[in-house]
Amino acid sequence: MDPLVWAARHGRWVLVAGLATGLAAPSLAEVMGPVLPALVVVLIFVSVLRMRPGEVLGALSDLPRVAGTALLLQLAAPLAVIAATGVLGLETTPLALALTLMAAAPSIMGSPNIAMMLGAAPQHAMRLMVVGTALLPLTILPVFHLSPMLGAAASVRSTASGLLLTIAATTLAAMAVRRFVLPAPDTRQERRMEGASALALAVFVVGLMPQVSTVALRDPAAVAFWLGVVVLANLGSQLAVWRLTRRRLTRDRALPLALIAGNRNVALFLVSLPAEVTAPIMVFIGCYQLPMYLTPLLMRRVYDAAPAAPRAAG
Repeated sequence: MDPLVWAARHGRWVLVAGLATGLAAPSLAEVMGPVLPALVVVLIFVSVLRMRPGEVLGALSDLPRVAGTALLLQLAAPLAVIAATGVLGLETTPLALALTLMAAAPSIMGSPNIAMMLGAAPQHAMRLMVVGTALLPLTILPVFHLSPMLGAAASVRSTASGLLLTIAATTLAAMAVRRFVLPAPDTRQERRMEGASALALAVFVVGLMPQVSTVALRDPAAVAFWLGVVVLANLGSQLAVWRLTRRRLTRDRALPLALIAGNRNVALFLVSLPAEVTAPIMVFIGCYQLPMYLTPLLMRRVYDAAPAAPRAAG
């Protein structure tokens, strides 16, 4: 059997294998580190390649609504976290920093791929990912200004701008290939692209997991604490947004929105903030990959049990 077709058929378990490999072999992170940026490009390229060119960003009339959604996710949410932790007297704790950065981050690069694994069209996830990343240089300013533990907004703006350029260039390349090389892919070609997405996601996570296994051997209680935090933050956000939107939006809009509410590109801040700022939450970032990559398994029944409204969103 074609290995890519096999990976497509067992995509959810391929992601689990990636998590297990990352936990069991932390030394692989040193090997994987240099290729992580290339894997991000592969994920974006394959996601766009599976869409018709006109589907990537959709009609221009939809962009204001997508931008409004991104502002709710990346601006209103982190400001609410800052306010809540301030009221509770936790504003200078690693917990507050972790939750603020999670809420302020844009969608993960693999959200269109995971949306497809859960049976939703990838277009809305792609739009939220692109628009959210484009808005990050702006949304991060008030968040960093109001957070007592953050302040390096300029470096984050630079990183976000570079990421946006990467997304734009990769998207254009994939659209060109889809139009001129694969204008009408057959079923096998579709499955091979799906398998490539699953494998790229699985390999990507290997480079993000070593911190968890290292700390687990030294301080299992700390890992247990952060694992509880990420499960509540990630899956809790997905459940809350899904319940709010499943009867108001179509499934192809409600599911990606709920998915992205819990799955954010927190790792983006590792290359844009000083190491002394992110050091206290490295275990959080590693643990965060667990519910993220297990979402296709853990949330499948939730998203299938109560279908979203069949009508189009207004």
